[in-house]
Amino acid sequence: MLFVLIFFTAALAVLSNLWGEEWAAVRLSFQVTAPYLHIGSLAAMILLSWPVALYFVRMNTKLFQTLIITPYIAVLLVLIFLPLGMYSPCIKEKGTLGAKPLLIGHRGSPMFAPENTKMSFEKTIDYEGDGLETDVTISYDGIPFLMHDSTLKRTTNAGDVFPNYTNVNAALLPWDMLEILNAGKWFTQKPPFSYMESLTDEEEQTAMNQSIYKLIDLLRLADRAKKMVIFDLYRPPQDHPYRDTWINRTLEVINEAAIDPKLVLWLSNDMRSFVQSVNPGLQQTLGFKASIEELVSSHIVKLNLPYNEMSERDISEYAAANITTNLYVISEPWLFSLAWCSGAHSVTTNSVHTLKKMEEPMFLLTPDQYSLMWILTDVVSALLIILVFVLHWWRERGLPCCPESSEVPDSGFYNTFKTEMDMSISEDSYVRSLPTTPSARPSTQNMGSGEIA
Repeated sequence: MLFVLIFFTAALAVLSNLWGEEWAAVRLSFQVTAPYLHIGSLAAMILLSWPVALYFVRMNTKLFQTLIITPYIAVLLVLIFLPLGMYSPCIKEKGTLGAKPLLIGHRGSPMFAPENTKMSFEKTIDYEGDGLETDVTISYDGIPFLMHDSTLKRTTNAGDVFPNYTNVNAALLPWDMLEILNAGKWFTQKPPFSYMESLTDEEEQTAMNQSIYKLIDLLRLADRAKKMVIFDLYRPPQDHPYRDTWINRTLEVINEAAIDPKLVLWLSNDMRSFVQSVNPGLQQTLGFKASIEELVSSHIVKLNLPYNEMSERDISEYAAANITTNLYVISEPWLFSLAWCSGAHSVTTNSVHTLKKMEEPMFLLTPDQYSLMWILTDVVSALLIILVFVLHWWRERGLPCCPESSEVPDSGFYNTFKTEMDMSISEDSYVRSLPTTPSARPSTQNMGSGEIA
């Protein structure tokens, strides 16, 4: 037991370190599944009551009975009253649920098309997404283009076209080299997700012919479709011509695209005052939490936060100051449900096509429904556990209610049947006890007189 305890403690420590984000999702999942986990845990206690009750009634001393029953009762009481301390944002009075969060395509629709390509963003628009999210790098000659990774290795065929530049920072290449690269073949050769949506032959062919997309083209596409745009802007590396003017260059492209500035969520926190003075219409967005006073003084209108920082209270306080919250990356319906119940204004997702179909959050309950479920579960569980203990007590005491020890009332049929069975068993036992050699067999008369030769 000590070895098992040490092993699992070490395993949990390692997994917590390696899977920090996944553990955050597990913790959040309890907020929406807690009422149902309560039912499951009590069902487990009902099953456990069978061996506990059996050993409890078989113990001969009060000490052993106490040692068996005390931990069980303690855990059971904790589970019965646990709902008093449970919190779930999806337990709400009718009419208090906020609007469904807007859906922003994470690098477009990466389950249907290569990320950060024209096809990917068009898919998001086709599925009626509300916004487009991307990552912007500036080429060596000052062309902002879309690329998440620092190198071209994963999402282009640079290894075939420019083998010597595979691991070089993409910002150090000029646009005339970048624009001839294929940015779609990798998508069909090495799918980015274990579960991928099926594509038609035409869609697959289109995906394989995608190229690196420029920021100005994305902005024009978003403006035509009236979709929000939010992007991470990467500062060029050392010795890059636009190392110190990358903000200026990006603002020039935004102005050149002639997009409605209210559609652009400006995320970069560098030179924010300068950005506001050049283009005051941009929606100032911050990538971390801060006090409401700081946010208001900086003209921040939206927070862009990882989903593990989700907090209904914080979201509500920010909303009261007219500061909305976007959470990323949320692709699972249950996690989207939690964001919806928490009051998030929008989410960045890989699954616009799936979340768009949801009519209401999963696990949504009113307080009355939750209380009824809790009380019924506790009462039924308590009755079943008491029944198990009483059953074992009856059996072990050999009381008349149990078939194993009960006596059948006298009756003529029963006495006759019992006598015949006793005689049959007696004769059968006698025959099996006889010797097997012919010389040792008794005569018929001796058998009749009960004497053995």
